[in-house]
Amino acid sequence: MVQLGEARLLAGRVEEAWDLGTRAVVLAHDRGERGHEAWAYHLLGETASHRDCADVAAAEAHYATSTALALELGMRPLVAHCRFGLGKLHGRAGDRPVTEHLTTAMSLFHEMGMPFWFEKAEAEMQALEGTVVAPKS
Repeated sequence: MVQLGEARLLAGRVEEAWDLGTRAVVLAHDRGERGHEAWAYHLLGETASHRDCADVAAAEAHYATSTALALELGMRPLVAHCRFGLGKLHGRAGDRPVTEHLTTAMSLFHEMGMPFWFEKAEAEMQALEGTVVAPKS
């Protein structure tokens, strides 16, 4: 269900992705499938981030829940994806924690030998650095 939700999100069908993510959380929780539940919360974080008017608070809450479960279960790749999602979210919102989140994501992706995702996070960081306005002197 989470993978279907991710596909819907990539296709721009955000509300369908949200519905699938919500159903996935409930099903995984009811069945005690905590790893699947962690990925479902990640999907909800991604979906809240991609709405026309991003719900920053909701996205942060879903990423935090996903991260907490992932840390408890030793799911380091998911932790990295949550940090990457938070970095993108804060980058679009123009908030400062973006560098911390993206740097952490890049470090985790590198440590785990995930070059595809490392390069995506690095490109996101470079794109954001290009849009940062230098302070006036």
